[in-house]
This record gives sequence, C-alpha cells and structure tokens, in this order.
Amino acid sequence: MASSLTKDAAQQVTPVSGGKTFFGHPRGLATLFMTEMWERFSFYGMRALLVLYLVAPTAQGGLAFKAATGAAIYSVYNATVYLLAMPGGWIADRLWGPRKTVAVAGAIIMTGHFLLAVPFEASFFVGLVFIAVGSGLLKANISTMVGHLYPDRNDSRRDGAFTIFYMGINLGAFAAPLVIGTVGQKVNWHLGFALAGVGMALGLAQYLLGTRHLAPKSNEVPTPLGAAERAKLMKKAMFWLVLAVAFYGVVTATGHFTINWALWPLSLAGLALPAYYFVKIRRDRDITADEKSKVTGYIWFFIAAAVFWMIYDQSGSTLTVFAQNNTAGTLWGFGFPSSWFQSLNPLYIMALAPFVAMLWVKLKDRNPSTTVKFAYGLIGIGLSFGVMMLAQAAASGDTKVTPLWLAVVYLIQTVAELSLSPVGLSVTTKLAPEKYAGQMMGLWFLAVTAGDCTAAIIQLVAGNAFLSEASFAIQGAVVALAGIAFLFYRKRVISLMGDVH
Repeated sequence: MASSLTKDAAQQVTPVSGGKTFFGHPRGLATLFMTEMWERFSFYGMRALLVLYLVAPTAQGGLAFKAATGAAIYSVYNATVYLLAMPGGWIADRLWGPRKTVAVAGAIIMTGHFLLAVPFEASFFVGLVFIAVGSGLLKANISTMVGHLYPDRNDSRRDGAFTIFYMGINLGAFAAPLVIGTVGQKVNWHLGFALAGVGMALGLAQYLLGTRHLAPKSNEVPTPLGAAERAKLMKKAMFWLVLAVAFYGVVTATGHFTINWALWPLSLAGLALPAYYFVKIRRDRDITADEKSKVTGYIWFFIAAAVFWMIYDQSGSTLTVFAQNNTAGTLWGFGFPSSWFQSLNPLYIMALAPFVAMLWVKLKDRNPSTTVKFAYGLIGIGLSFGVMMLAQAAASGDTKVTPLWLAVVYLIQTVAELSLSPVGLSVTTKLAPEKYAGQMMGLWFLAVTAGDCTAAIIQLVAGNAFLSEASFAIQGAVVALAGIAFLFYRKRVISLMGDVH
C-alpha cells in the first residue's frame, strides 16, 4: 500500500565495511530494504490466500466459512494490523527501541506464519493473532529507522532513500501472490502459508546479520518507561487480560461462542478508538486554539480517508471472492489462479507512481490542493465500485466474466490511492499539534482500521448480499458523493487548517 512512507528524520551513519554503500546510501538502507521486502512478501502472500482458504470447502482443504464471514474476518484482521501500529510505536519509544522491536516483530511474524501452516483451525487463528501483533510492531518502526540513517532533514539523499525503501515494499507485495498464491491454491494451502514463513525467516536472518550497519539512534529508547509507570501499566494490562479471558471463557464454556463474538467487538472497537483519541486531543488544555482548529480540520480528512479505505481494502476480500467465483481464470489462452489479481495493485503503483509524482511537480502553482486531491481519491474509489456493479451484472447467471473487469477496477483504485494516500501522510504531519505529533501519525493508520471495520460491519450485516449489484452500487455512490461533497465543502476545511496549505 502506498501509505507507509513518511517518518521523522534522525541520525546518519557513516558507511562501514571499507566505505561500501547501497546505491550511494548507507549500507543500513540495504538491510532495511531487504527486511521490508521479505516481510511484505510474507504478509501479502498470506493475505492473498486468506479469504480463499477461509471460504474453500472442507473437501478442498479449506475452513468452509460463508463468503460474507470470510470477508469480514479478512477486514477485521487487516484493521487489527493497523490498530496495533500505535502500541507498536509506543513499545519502541518507551521499552525496547526501534531496532530491538523490529527484531522481536520479525520473530513473532515468522512464528505466526508457521502456525498457519499447521493443519488445525485453532492453530490457524492463533497464527493470525501472532502475525497481526508482529506486523503492528514492525510497521510502526522500520520506516523510522530509514530516517535514522540521515540526521540532516535537508540531506539530498533522504527522499531517494524512502523511494528505494518503498520499492522494496512493492516488490515484495508484487511477487508474493504470484509465488505463495500459486503454491497455496495449486499445491496445498498450508504449504503456501509455510512459504510465507520462510520468506519472513529470510528477512529476519538478513536483518540480524545487518544490524551493525544501522544508525546508533535506532538502538536507543527515546523516552524510557520508569519503574513506577511500568508497574502501573502491568497492573492495567493484567486486569484487562484477565477480564477478557474470563468473559470469553464463560462464553465458550456455555457453548455460545462463534466467530461473531470476536468480529463484532473488534469492529466496534476499531470505530470507537479513533473517536476517543480525537476527543482526548481536542479537550487537552495544552493545545492552542489554532492547533485545536487544525485538529478539527484534520477530522474531515480522517473521515474521508476511512471512507476511502472502506472500499479500497476490500480488494483482498470482496474482490478476491468475486475473482474466485465469478471471474474466468484464463486470459488470451493463459491460465492463472485467482490470487494473482492481488499483484495488480503493486504493479500499477510501481508503474504509475513516478508519473504521478512528476505530474504534481510539473503543475507547480496549478497543483491541486490537498482537499481537492482527497476529493479526487474518494470519487475515484467510488467509481471503481461502479465498475464492479457492472461486472457483477455481467456475471449474472453463473457467467464467468473476463479478468479485464478486475484489471480495470484495480487500475482505477490505484490511481485513486496515489491521489489520496501520499498527501494524507503529509497533511497529518502538518496539522498535528506539537504535543501529539507522533500520535497523530498513529491516528492516520487508525483511518485504515476504521475503514476496514466499517467494511466488516457491512459484510456481517449484508451477509452474502455484500457481493450483489446493489451493494456495489450503494457503497460506490455513497463514497463518490462524499468526494463531491468534500470538494464543495473544501473552503470550510481550508479555513480550519489555518496557515497550512
């Protein structure tokens, strides 16, 4: 996904080992590049199989969930990954430091993938928890360590470093469905999950071998947790853990537990937490009136982003089910598994991102404002579900439609993403109160959580009708109209942004 690039700057390290560099950058960039590439390979490979495995009949080795339930599990899982990015950043800041946190995260993710490879349902869901926790720890910190390689915010190499790092994300995301998806669908589901574990193991191994090339700052704990704070935190954590174990223990013992007992609380929590954080920030007496106004303006961007991700992140759930059930597995005589569609987005990003970046530069003073770019992103993502409505209509009567339908949908969604996601990161840093600079970046990730949780609620309420023409039409129309409304309301939002343009 194009979203996880902007982090704060930090220290630059002098190249070691005889002055060797990585494309003119500190060798630590190579370590972080490869770690992120392999982590994304494992994550997106597993994600390409997740819904397909959940809904596959038991005769085919799957778990035989209803399509809507499988899609909701996927949405809640993806939401949880981004939800855990906030505590992941906190753990690095207060307990371990980024370098140790990423090492622990890699080990947890690897363990989770291998748990998915065990052919037992309980092991599978425990593995998902491991991967979500590990991904949250890693996601919040690995980009920060790229910034640590460059202490000077004006270092001309800094933007290039994040571009190289970003390519690692997309290379891993592009290759994963082609490799892991093929093995999982054509050979064995659990072998595919194991292959994802091998990918993370390779990433962890080279990370541990290359840590000596990272900046010393990456090993520091910025604001260590005091003994009293640690004891207080442990008491709170144990209280909530015991309460959760007791509650679900009773539900399970009485025979009432179903997957919905996990999906609904997590979905509602994913919507309640962002609201809580915004109320907390706006009520803080330490922030100025100008900062409060900017936070109010940012809430509009947050809501727009959440609505955007509600549709965008259904690429791995709703669109994957459509690819499996309603889309032909051949194009121009070439056959392929349905998981391959998940490679289209990173492929499109690698092809289009440089041109979009050059377009914004070339436009100069005519460059659309942040509010306009957000509106374009919303309208675009809404139109993509308009195309899906037509594709679903073409697939009526058990007709298998051409893969070109989904190719067009993913193309529209990628263009919309490139319009909204990068500027969303930028406007977050600009509108954040000084006291909450780091936490506001965590709130940006919570927009993904809120969007995915909304999608999960739609899928749970609609049941299998979530794949209907009406569902695509309603969701697409609502989001596109939200984009148009955002466009017309932009002057009010701009006034709240103060001196930020």
